[in-house]
Parts: sequence; C-alpha cells; structure tokens
Amino acid sequence: MNKTFVPEIDITREADMANAIRALTMDAVEKAKSGHPGMPMGMADVATVLFNRFMKIDPSAPLWPDRDRFVLSAGHGSMLLYAIHHLLGYADMGTEELKRFRQLGSRTAGHPEYGHAAGIEMTTGPLGQGIATAVGMAIAERMQAARFPGLADHFTYVIAGDGCLMEGISHEAIDMAGHLGLGRLIVLWDDNRITIDGATSLSTSTDQRARFAAAGWHVLSVDGHHPTEIADAITEARRDPRPTLIACRTIIGYGAPTKQGGHDVHGAPLGAEEIAAARKALHWTAEPFEIPAAVRKSWADIAARGAKARLDWEKLLTSHSGRADFERGIAADTSALAPAMEAYKARLIADAPKVATRKASEMALEVVNAALPFTVGGSADLTGSNLTRSKAMRSVTRDDFSGSYIHYGIREHGMVAAMNGIALHGGLKPYGGTFLAFADYCRASIRLSALMGVPVTYVMTHDSIGLGEDGPTHQPVEHLASLRAIPNLTVIRPADAVETAEAWEVAMTSKASPVMLILSRQNLPTVRADASENLTARGAYLVRGGDNRDLTLIATGSELELALAAAALLEAEGLKVAVVSAPSFELFADQPADYRATVLGKAPRVGVEAAIRMGWDGFLRDTDAFVGMTSFGASAPAPDLYRHFNITPEAVVAAGKALIGKGKDE
Repeated sequence: MNKTFVPEIDITREADMANAIRALTMDAVEKAKSGHPGMPMGMADVATVLFNRFMKIDPSAPLWPDRDRFVLSAGHGSMLLYAIHHLLGYADMGTEELKRFRQLGSRTAGHPEYGHAAGIEMTTGPLGQGIATAVGMAIAERMQAARFPGLADHFTYVIAGDGCLMEGISHEAIDMAGHLGLGRLIVLWDDNRITIDGATSLSTSTDQRARFAAAGWHVLSVDGHHPTEIADAITEARRDPRPTLIACRTIIGYGAPTKQGGHDVHGAPLGAEEIAAARKALHWTAEPFEIPAAVRKSWADIAARGAKARLDWEKLLTSHSGRADFERGIAADTSALAPAMEAYKARLIADAPKVATRKASEMALEVVNAALPFTVGGSADLTGSNLTRSKAMRSVTRDDFSGSYIHYGIREHGMVAAMNGIALHGGLKPYGGTFLAFADYCRASIRLSALMGVPVTYVMTHDSIGLGEDGPTHQPVEHLASLRAIPNLTVIRPADAVETAEAWEVAMTSKASPVMLILSRQNLPTVRADASENLTARGAYLVRGGDNRDLTLIATGSELELALAAAALLEAEGLKVAVVSAPSFELFADQPADYRATVLGKAPRVGVEAAIRMGWDGFLRDTDAFVGMTSFGASAPAPDLYRHFNITPEAVVAAGKALIGKGKDE
C-alpha cells in the first residue's frame, strides 16, 4: 500500500496552506462576480490535510497511471480544485487563469471540466456524478492491481456534499461500492448541513452514516476544521478493507465573519467588505491573488514528493514482467482487432446468418474480447438478454478482481457512471448493456461521457416495437431521436451481423466519443455480400441501386429488411429504386458532402424506422415521406405490431408511389 509522504506535520504551516485556498477562492469569485465560495472555504482544511499528508500526485506528469485520483463531486466548489492546482504548480494553472475564473475560454470554468485543464479527473457539476464515477475508478484500480501487482497501488478520494448524497444515483453507487468492497475508495463528505434553499432539515432527514453503513461501508466522523482528526480518519480509512465515508462536520464559508454557516454564502461573491473582514479573521495579509513564499513552498513540497514517487514507480515499471500488456492497455492499443475482424467478417459473408443483432453482437464480442485483453464487459442484470458476456469471461467479485465481467445489478445509472470512471482511470475499455428503453435511467451519465469525450460503449438491446410482448413500457419510440440529439455521442443501429461487427470495430477504435449500439431482439437476415470496407463507419451507404433512380428508400436496423422488400415490389412495377442503409446518422454527417450527395441522390426519399421521425432531417427533406411510429407501442407479437402500426413493405410502397405521383403531378 502506498504510504504517507510527510514525516512531520507543522499544524500552523498547514493552516496557512488552507487559508491560501480560502483567499484564492474569495479573490477569484469576487473578480468574476459569480461562483461558489462556501464549499471551498468550508472544506479547505480537509483538502489541505488530504493533499499535504496523503495524496500521491505529480503535477509535472498529470497522467501518471499510478497517481491517486481526486474527484470533486461537489463541482460547484471548483475554486477549491483550481486553487490547489495553482498552489501545486500545475503548468497550466497560473495566476492569470485564476483571474479569468468563469470567463470565456479560460481553463477555470464554473465547474471542473475534464480536458480543459491538467489534473481534472472528470467533469463534475451534476451532483452525484462524481461519487458514482469514482466508484468506477476504484473498480479499475482493483482490476489493474489484480492483473499487474505493484503497478496499480493508489486510492480514489472524493469530496462530496449533501446534494451529492441526496441524488438518487448516490444510492446505486454506494451500494455497488459496498458490495464490491472497494477499500481504496474514500469519500470525504462536506457535512455542512446547508443547501441552496437553506438548512438540509428543510428537505431531508436521512441518517447518511447509517445509510452508508447499511451498504457495507466503513463510516467515520470528524471535525472538518481539526487537522489531526481529519488525518487520523484518513489513515484509518486507508487501512480498512471497506470503502470509507468520512463525515466532515464543517462550517460553510468558514472564515467569513458574518456570512459563514448560512446558505447565502453557498453561491455568491462575498463582497469587498466581507472579504476584508475574512482576511483579518484568518490573519491573511497578502494582496489578492498573492501567495506568501513560505506557503507556496509548502504546497510545492507535495509536488516534489509526488515526483519522487513517480520516478520510483517508473523504475518498477521498467523491470515489471507485465509491462508490455500494461502499456498496451494504457495506450488502448487496438491494432490486433483489425485482422481478427477481417477474418470474422469473411466468415459472416460466407455463412450469411439470420440472427438478432443482439446475438450478432455477442458473436462479434467473442472476437473483440479475444483480441483486446483490456476490455471489461457488464450488464445491468440483463446478461442473458443483452448477450454481453463472452464464453471466456470470468466475473469480477469482491474477492477476485482478476475477471473481466461486472455484474452491475439493476443500477443502470450507476453502471454508466462506473463505466465512465473505468474509462477515465485508463488501462481498461468498458462496455455495458441494458434495454434501450432504460437509457432514460442513465441519460445524465451518457451525456457526461459525451461531454468529456470518454470512449465507453453502450450496448442497448430490445431496440423497438420488435421486442414484442413486453409492451410499450419496454418499447423505445422516442429514444433514438433523443440520443441522437446528444452531441459527440455516436449512435449505431446495425441492420445485420456484418454491420454489427463493423459497429464494434467503430466502438473499439473510438478515441474521443462514446458509442451506443442499438440492437434488435428479433432475427434479421444478413444483407451485406461484401465486407472489404467498413461501410458502417461511413454512417450510410447504398445497399442497392445507383445514380439513376426514381425513389430512394432509407432505413436503419431491422427496417432495412422492410425497405428491401418494398424496393423489390416497386421494381416489379418498373420503378428504379435505391435502398440506403443508415446505421449511424452521426457518422454519415461527418462524411464529405459529395459522398452524402451520391448516397442520397436527388429523387424523392422515404425514411423507414420503427421510431419517431424527429432527427431524420439529415436524410429527409420536408417533401419526403417517413414510415414509422407516431405513438407509443403495444403488447403483442412483433409481426402483429408491425402490421398494426403500418410499418410494412406495403406501407413503404404506398408512401413511395405517392411521392412519385406527386412529383409527376407537379
């Protein structure tokens, strides 16, 4: 276990280090005329003890794999993190960045944003996301430690507030963490008993300590302004095999004489008069944004200790027997996948299987997981339906983290947040499944993965009314449109086994965006006769027909079969019909304009999808037609539902002929 670096502690020096956080917070919020000074000022003592005595971190190598992770779940208190990074000497967090707090183009955004500044482990702000994502980071650390002993030996620390613990996702997260016994996860709860509206007693009576204890956590309580108590609690937490909650009783806005302890200090500048009084109360005489040399050196010492620890680790890595595999995982090297997939797709073309795309996904995963040993699968208690587990996969348990399959339980939101954390941690590439209709339960985490550009893979099965008898509660209708609306989320709805394999290639090689696979329950025929090019990566392509056409039919997923049947009927009447498979609207939008024009042509178009039309504007013009859903589904066998909702080849034929007839009339 990594050890505390500080042999002796000067309490007075540590108090000055904490007051530096408070002063920088007051100054930056005041200059911006907006922000949240309350939490950084209240938790400054806790954060200082954590970083000064325990954190293993090197600002000169912010992506060092064995660093401790620090997640500011209460992201509104972002100045706590920015102040610490400035004091530690992160190269991109100079004084000018603090002075540009919350301004356009600055690294110091209102909430911490992953990728905007070095050392920010994740984007936080939506309360509860930080603690839930940190669970994934802690899982990844244990999994890496099991695979590469000595190379992964770090902790994940979280500062969370009352709001984080009230959000529903926190229940899923703490339950999962307790069940898995994530002893390297330590949550420091800012127990200031204040929310925006006022005292927490206005809205909650939950005994949080009892809740965490019931979930299998180690629970401690401290005075959040007493350094020795804080340090003793963290020391005890690091020794316990369970995840730990440390309830830190604090005063929000600590140091502001007339505003501390009240909800008004949560999210507004203190004002010049209160800042002057706070400086006097804290015995802080430095000018705004200035840090005394002795205080700055105290923080610099933390960075120096971290740099030494990193160099020691790099020496260990050099001689470690697992170095090659470890570095391959860190680099997310997918080069072995292409040849394996090429051979697999050739077999698909030869065999032309008729299988559900969820089954085709399971088949492709046998290839993916064999080629890439750093994949981590899972499902929200739907393994037998999502088909996300390969034959060789072993389960991850609290007693054995060497497996590669996680049973997330009925915790869709917690699952997706944890997958974000696993991906952010590095070294592992996660995917996880549930039903598409339940994407609503995890939308906030999906949005964050897209916002951060984290390449996780979502396996969403039971993609339409085609799932049949389970009825409208399980039949997604509006979900495709709403998910396609999320920027930087690549949604792929493959039509056959070949497109499904290609979709997995896209997902596994994605570097800066999450990928969502939308998969059918019902069997679908193999349409493709050639797999020499990954056409799914194009987003849309011609399946039949060419430039000379009277009509273009565009379909996704299971409805491509209907479009092809409709095209055959129309061609029997002497019409020239092109059929386009459009598995990914986002990938198609990224193609050159001339390619898109060639695929779509100029003839009238009919879109076909067992979902609502919204979002089809990249393919359909106002004058074009759409065959799909306009209401929720119903409970019945899939063939009956397609007929009932008039999503049939005959309906496509009628829509197409109406467009052609209208064109002739005009």
